[in-house]
Amino acid sequence: MSAPAAASASNRRMLKKLLVVALGMFGFGFALVPFYEKVCEIAGLRNVWQPGQAEAGAANTQVDLTRTVTVEFDSNIRMLPWTFKPMASSVEIHPGELIQMVYEVRNTLAEPVTGQAVPSYGPRLAAQYFRKLECFCFTQQTLAAGEVRQMPVVFVIDPSLPKDVNTITLSYTFFRVDGANVKAGKG
Repeated sequence: MSAPAAASASNRRMLKKLLVVALGMFGFGFALVPFYEKVCEIAGLRNVWQPGQAEAGAANTQVDLTRTVTVEFDSNIRMLPWTFKPMASSVEIHPGELIQMVYEVRNTLAEPVTGQAVPSYGPRLAAQYFRKLECFCFTQQTLAAGEVRQMPVVFVIDPSLPKDVNTITLSYTFFRVDGANVKAGKG
């Protein structure tokens, strides 16, 4: 047998071995999922995904369904040519429940104006239990001439809120931010 023929035969044997190894690896990878589930079942580990769980929805176990808190919404403006109001005056919630509230703001001037909202809470101790996840108060807001914008506030009341607090007032005051939008002679 010549050297090129021997090399060719050797290459074919190596190719067959590599194909067997590749098929074995594929089979092992395919069998790994049921094997993993069986090991978790035997070990008593919780399977993260259970069939039917997505349809049922994940329950928030941190919601205190034994009590309700009334959250009242208030809005004020200082030195701004805007109208500003909550879309609802109050809402009844369970502590731990995720809530979205929307405020509407309108620039009544014929030029852009920038403002910043500052929140306050009543009673004062409620501030430490009021968790805002999204809020227009986090950044300055610039409204174009005549622009109307709906701005959400997404929040959760911490379930550790003292039991004697049944009503919280969330009040926002919008202040004008002086800067590039303020023309000389105007304030």
